[in-house]
Amino acid sequence: MTAMTGQRSQLFDTASLYFRAFYGLPESLTGRDGRPVNAVRGLLDFLARFITDYRPDRVACCWDNDWRPAWRVALVPSYKGHRVARTVAGPGGTASYVEEVPDALTAQVPLIRAVLDALGLPIVGADGFEADDVMATLAARAPGPVDVVTGDRDMFQVVDDDAGVRVLYVARGVGKHERVTDGWLAAKYGITGAQYVDFATLRGDASDGLPGVKGIGEKTAASLLATYGDLEGIVENVGSLGAAVQRALVANADYLAAASQVVACDRNVSLPDADLTLPRTPREPELFDALADELNLGGAAERILKAMAG
Repeated sequence: MTAMTGQRSQLFDTASLYFRAFYGLPESLTGRDGRPVNAVRGLLDFLARFITDYRPDRVACCWDNDWRPAWRVALVPSYKGHRVARTVAGPGGTASYVEEVPDALTAQVPLIRAVLDALGLPIVGADGFEADDVMATLAARAPGPVDVVTGDRDMFQVVDDDAGVRVLYVARGVGKHERVTDGWLAAKYGITGAQYVDFATLRGDASDGLPGVKGIGEKTAASLLATYGDLEGIVENVGSLGAAVQRALVANADYLAAASQVVACDRNVSLPDADLTLPRTPREPELFDALADELNLGGAAERILKAMAG
């Protein structure tokens, strides 16, 4: 990566991390009242690990205020459809979607927020947007290099060696996380971060309910992008492509136009004012101590405090 000056920002995909913590640690980890706290403890350990290893100046725990925004569903109705537990009708024909989440994790989300608030680790979200959009917006506005910590491949689109933006990708585990740069993407897929939206649009992503273009997998998508640069260039030159690929692209023209907007993160979200400076001590130390005792946070509490103090 190009050497960057300025404050280093670390942007956490909070839900991605607490889901991983919940499934990675046993529910036998409980608070004093017997309720599971595995997601709380695991998340704190993940934050402590990354803060300790990378020493950011600024941090943000990015939040899904809306995990399945209506504007994305309007473009591609199947978007995250397989994760919907139920739909809640709203005023004026609007709808909100309740995600299928284990009860033992749902109960821990307010505890996670309470612990992060007591520590003073800023939680940043925006109504109508996912954490992906929040992270992309903060990365675009950051005063220096940026590390995005996530298990979501969609965030590869913000990778930019020249701007000093990379993804710390935890899909293989926090301890085995990968530093995703343009060079990493070139070696893995044959693309750059700037091409990732078009790549994912063509290939599809079953985990997000995006079918992609039938007959165009990763290799074909990467080859087309290597030749024509982006989706617009591919469409402009569709007549010069092989018959099968040409038919597939023509048949999916409407899907491609919609899906590319769904996959792309909004990098201009209106966010609440927040001081992202990494706090060195808890904002509410007595409250944090009480929560640590009530939730049996033990070593996880000690490790996050040590990480913050540096």
